[in-house]
Amino acid sequence: MSNSATDRAALPQSVWAARGRHTGPDPEDVVRRTLRRHKEGGDIDDFAEPPVPEDALGNDDAPPRIFEARWRAGGTVTVRARLTLVPRRGKPQGHLWQLVAEAERPWDEGWPSPATLFWPEGGSGDDGSWDHHPTVAGLRFRQVNALPADDKEMRRRLRDAAREAWCVNLVVHEAMTPDEQGRLPLARLLPPGLRHRVVEHRAAPHQLRGVNWALKDLGVEVPRGGAVLLPPDPAPEDYDGTPHRVRSVFLDGSEPTELLTALRHFVALPRPAPQDAVAALTDLRDHWTLMTHQEELDRERRLVAMYAEALEAMTKSRDLYKQAAEQALEALAAYRDVPAAALPQQRPVARTPAPLQQLTRTFERLRFPGLPGRAKAAPEDTADGTDRPS
Repeated sequence: MSNSATDRAALPQSVWAARGRHTGPDPEDVVRRTLRRHKEGGDIDDFAEPPVPEDALGNDDAPPRIFEARWRAGGTVTVRARLTLVPRRGKPQGHLWQLVAEAERPWDEGWPSPATLFWPEGGSGDDGSWDHHPTVAGLRFRQVNALPADDKEMRRRLRDAAREAWCVNLVVHEAMTPDEQGRLPLARLLPPGLRHRVVEHRAAPHQLRGVNWALKDLGVEVPRGGAVLLPPDPAPEDYDGTPHRVRSVFLDGSEPTELLTALRHFVALPRPAPQDAVAALTDLRDHWTLMTHQEELDRERRLVAMYAEALEAMTKSRDLYKQAAEQALEALAAYRDVPAAALPQQRPVARTPAPLQQLTRTFERLRFPGLPGRAKAAPEDTADGTDRPS
């Protein structure tokens, strides 16, 4: 698991984020039809399909597609949401999608799931193509995902599902073989705000030892007949998994009260967000286009204030530069008016002999017998009148 939790920002509690994989054809048409139906029914105020920013365009033939929608949760709280569809290379019927919604106040789990406002939920238009896990093949959001029979494959699946996950991974152990009601996914019993953010992994009664062996690397274990939430990745240093361990989960169709408490506590944690989720939220805020007239007016006012502030700063810089230039010109004029005799005289700097010149002088001082050299100097008289030997 990642060790860079301290470098990650936490998503605000007003943000709902999820991502997945659409395996069917023409996901753009599916999203358009769903948004149009919700607008006609009054579930959303408006939607748009803005152009892709230039910095998001790559060398692929099929660029990503972006959809925006806004609605009022609870009739009063404005929600802005952005869905991005990214084609998968070499798979014409495969698209990754990421959905980020931000409300004006902390998210209420009773509000409609943003996923069901962009994707069909039930009915004839829902072919089940959009609820696949984005990276792990075979996992679905709205279904029970039975763990593999092989222990090593089980460990690999749980590890891959937990890595940089936007969703909540729930591992449930069946104390005994459930009936038809117990084989239904627990997600249908969750509030709308949690329903499409949970991936349910189900271990059969005989898999208790194997699943706890597979969970050992993640630092958690599931009780017999209970459930456990996989730690976030990256996990904060002070993460405590005790509140996210449920001793008993009754698979009889009743409301899982203890499990709901653990889920609410988990999603409310100020845990570091995956890098892609932070980038998606930044795109939502920086490239939002579906604005009301009042929001457009407020934006233009902010731009005018920003330009005015920048112009004022440039004017101050220009004035300071002009003042400095004038002072430099005055100093130069005063320097030119001073007589040369009054100017401080610079002492001559003794020249340091060049290395080659020093070497030549050294050789000149040497005397070698039998070689022509410089003329001998006249002998000096000694004190007693005799010549000093050379």
